[in-house]
Amino acid sequence: MTNKIPNPQSYPWQSERFWRIASQLILVFVVGVVIAVFASNLTRNLQQLGIEFGFGFLQHQASFDIAETPIPYQPSDSYGHALIIGLINSLRIAIAGLVLSTIVGIGAGAARLSDNWLVRNLSWVYVETFRNTPLLLQLLFWYSAVFLSLPNTENKLSLGNLIYVSQGGIEFPWFTMAPEFSALLLGLTFYTGSFIAEIVRGGIQSIPKGQWEASTSLGLNTLSTLRLVIFPQALRVIIPPLTSQYLNLTKNSSLGIAIGYPDIYFVASTTFNQTGRAVEVMLLIMLTYLSISLTISLFMNIFNRNVRIKES
Repeated sequence: MTNKIPNPQSYPWQSERFWRIASQLILVFVVGVVIAVFASNLTRNLQQLGIEFGFGFLQHQASFDIAETPIPYQPSDSYGHALIIGLINSLRIAIAGLVLSTIVGIGAGAARLSDNWLVRNLSWVYVETFRNTPLLLQLLFWYSAVFLSLPNTENKLSLGNLIYVSQGGIEFPWFTMAPEFSALLLGLTFYTGSFIAEIVRGGIQSIPKGQWEASTSLGLNTLSTLRLVIFPQALRVIIPPLTSQYLNLTKNSSLGIAIGYPDIYFVASTTFNQTGRAVEVMLLIMLTYLSISLTISLFMNIFNRNVRIKES
């Protein structure tokens, strides 16, 4: 009769899967403990100051005006309604900035590889100038040196009899962009576009030269080669760093407070100054930007999975 030797893998703690799950549970427990400690300290400190934590102040009258209101708003409305106005303004500038900076970045990135000396060097000057200058300085330039230096609305300048520019902003046939919105949009677009241009250039250069030669042999011109052959392959290299730039643009939009653009950060700061609810207001700001960033990351990750090369 022989003794049965136990299999080393028969014990749960000797398997890799067990320790992988255990380490995740331990991490969740540690994070929970840290959050509980911070919450306990916050509650105790607020009690010592005689401040009660809560969001009931959101129902109180705001009593301040907002320059840009995409939906109806009056100073007699609540703080909660005012914060919704700020959120909509943040989403407006973020969406417009993402679209325009992508267009500018792709165009400048492709121009960096142009055979035309003038186009190539003009793109280089644009990229190096805008990405090496602080964004706040650019915003102040667009607002103070450009829009505030334009004629007043009575003497507005015409651009092709369709677009008019003045101290009142940029006027299109169907809508008008306020000077604060216009300055912030231009600043974010050209600043972020300069970084996207380098990402696009690097993505295009990552494609082997044989792809260009094969496209040329098929009779495709440069533009068709970029659109049909090179750019689709370069997307798998471009998208990960492009996602980071999208997130940076969304967070950088909070700098609009320097030129008076009433986004969520601007409205929340005014709310904090009037109510003194620092903790609650900061939590709302953090959750807002976190939600926007996670949403962008989600869609970009889905897009990235769809364009990457699938091995059979």
